[in-house]
Amino acid sequence: MSLNRCEQRVSDYLLTHPEEKRFWQGKVQKLSAPNSDPHAVATRLEAELWHYYKERSEIVPAFREAVRHEGLQRTSMRSLAEYLLQLWIPVSRSKKNPTSHSSM
Repeated sequence: MSLNRCEQRVSDYLLTHPEEKRFWQGKVQKLSAPNSDPHAVATRLEAELWHYYKERSEIVPAFREAVRHEGLQRTSMRSLAEYLLQLWIPVSRSKKNPTSHSSM
């Protein structure tokens, strides 16, 4: 999965800051309740990641410097949202027996 510069910056930040990573793992797991719509979850998570990026750009030097050079135009965080969902939410697969056949 390819991430844009903003998404990569957030991903790298989470990897190097365990408390922030735990916070986002918890948020992702909370949003991904059983039977939730994965597209709706990704949309909500994407919006929250953008809000987080804006917040961090006022505090974290690497984010602040990037915003100084790149500006703070709204950037999609959808790929990062989907990546975090894949990373932290186990995929439930229905068990099917390929050898069973229905009788007529």
